[in-house]
Amino acid sequence: MEAYISQWLNLLVRWMHFIFGAAWIGTSFYFNWLNNHIRPSEDLPEGVAGDLWSVHGGAFYHVEKFAVAPKKIPETLHWFMWEAYLTWITGIALLAIVYYWGADAYLIDKSVADIPAGVGIGIGVATLAGGWVVYDLLCKSPLVKKPVVLALVGFALLTGVAYGLSNVFSPRAAYLHVGALIGTCMAANVFFVIIPGQRKMVAAAMKSTSPDPAPGRAGALRSLHNNYLTLPVLFIMISHHFPMTFGNGMNWAVLAAISLLGAGVRHWFNLAGKGHHNVWILPAAAVGMLALAFAIRPVSSAPTVTVDSSEVRQIIADRCVSCHSANPTNAAFPVAPSGFVLDTDDQIRSRAALIHDRTVIAKTMPLGNMTQMTDDERVMIDAWYQAGAPLD
Repeated sequence: MEAYISQWLNLLVRWMHFIFGAAWIGTSFYFNWLNNHIRPSEDLPEGVAGDLWSVHGGAFYHVEKFAVAPKKIPETLHWFMWEAYLTWITGIALLAIVYYWGADAYLIDKSVADIPAGVGIGIGVATLAGGWVVYDLLCKSPLVKKPVVLALVGFALLTGVAYGLSNVFSPRAAYLHVGALIGTCMAANVFFVIIPGQRKMVAAAMKSTSPDPAPGRAGALRSLHNNYLTLPVLFIMISHHFPMTFGNGMNWAVLAAISLLGAGVRHWFNLAGKGHHNVWILPAAAVGMLALAFAIRPVSSAPTVTVDSSEVRQIIADRCVSCHSANPTNAAFPVAPSGFVLDTDDQIRSRAALIHDRTVIAKTMPLGNMTQMTDDERVMIDAWYQAGAPLD
């Protein structure tokens, strides 16, 4: 029953996380697009820096952007912050439900680091809190005057975190904690910097005084950082479906490369929105992604053992069927994950390619290597698959 409750919580919180995340990132994309497309025009009212006309859903919309603030603040002023807060809250809840509640299955991989679950959870929480503190200090340091250097330092530190976590956690957990760290910094930017700066600006406008430009500049910088981090964090959100990335022996480098390419694509959109049509960023990103796919491709080797069908059956029975069965014996899974059942020869044959991919290429199964599949057993499955997956 505990596992059943856990799965329902996983489903509901994941669904909410996806909904709130879509709202937050959608809002971010829209406002960046809006800022990039608002232009000065004739006959603008006093204090208005630019405007924009658009049509959507059968209606016309007219948006004006003030150079500083209107002379009078309207009674109803819409704020955009709860999308960020609820995305973070549900994300942390999901991290706790999946990776901390199920630490032995999802967080800890004893073949990576044989540490107690409590220690792993402590490392995860410390990474999120410490990561925000370091990032915030960087943004308040003299490096803020050198945005390119600041970005490079931040990227190097994030890559170092990815490398460190990949040597402590299971591959999936390492990726998700990097994503949680990015999401924490993004949400904290909104909570501690962007919204407080906007409140000061509104308060000054209501008093008809000139607002201090410093909070506005700090908020603009953090908003820009959030903008560039959206595509990397979206990749991490879906990465657990693709073990070719997190299951690679250099998974931390794969994550760094894809994050860099994602930020590059975001940069192209930002430039295009401002009317600067760069011709090389997107082709370079496409070439980079193809090069990455080539670099991490699976490489087959000649079998080094004689295939023994009965031994393969026994390996699957010992290492896989406790979860992947019509009636799992692993208490963490009331039903087979993804409906992946390996009770019969026909079921094993029909899933031979996926068995080989997860146990030999990515080595992400068994989950957390809970059933302790050995390297020799992986070699046997490799030889069996290359021989055509016979089960005579």
